[in-house]
Amino acid sequence: MTEVPVKRYAIIVAGGVGTRMNTSVPKQFMNLDGKPVLMHTLSRFAEAGLDIELILVLHHDQVEGWKKLCEEHRFNVDHKIAEGGDTRFQSVKNGLALVTEKEGVVGVHDAARPLVSPKLIVACYKAAEMYGNTIPAIPLNDSIRQIDTTRSIALDRSKYCIIQTPQCFKTEIIKKAYEQDYKYTFTDDATVAESIGETIHLIDGSADNIKITHPRDFIIAEALLKNRPVQSPANKLKLSDDLNLKL
Repeated sequence: MTEVPVKRYAIIVAGGVGTRMNTSVPKQFMNLDGKPVLMHTLSRFAEAGLDIELILVLHHDQVEGWKKLCEEHRFNVDHKIAEGGDTRFQSVKNGLALVTEKEGVVGVHDAARPLVSPKLIVACYKAAEMYGNTIPAIPLNDSIRQIDTTRSIALDRSKYCIIQTPQCFKTEIIKKAYEQDYKYTFTDDATVAESIGETIHLIDGSADNIKITHPRDFIIAEALLKNRPVQSPANKLKLSDDLNLKL
């Protein structure tokens, strides 16, 4: 019996204006190793070998500038463009409007994470196909303390982790989640899905999958790119390989 191909989408959220970079150019358009950050990000998903349909969410003022950058760099990774909203929630919702298939998997990824590996992308999509959703996470290396109005309290860092993207969901789950009204507690797509009763599944993320937020992050990203190992074909990863799902 022939297996029906899974329809896969990736919504790349790139609506930021770069206030923390102290520059007029948003971080996703700044050069990293000779080309804009956003081009690295889109390329990683194309390299995953899963035939992922890419949906790029941009602020409406950035669309024409992005098209000019694509021409300048001869960037030909196929993608659609959705207009960003006033919040990340609304931007993702606008991107979901371009997800036409009722079944499949949708990943949502920060544009400012250009070092995500094709292997991690494949692992996230494959695990979401099996479990309904999956979120990459890495352990905390530093001690942490909770601060209230009068004191600070030491916490057990083994009970906490840092959450990354792509965050992947079966299409029907993420579509239903984004039918809700926005709440200020929605910090990422996992919190949106969790609020409709979904149990969130964690998978091992990668320390290299950094989010470029401050100027020093470009220095780190450049170094990681120059020392990156050659990637084996990512789409050869099996569900039983290296997933380390933290149910």
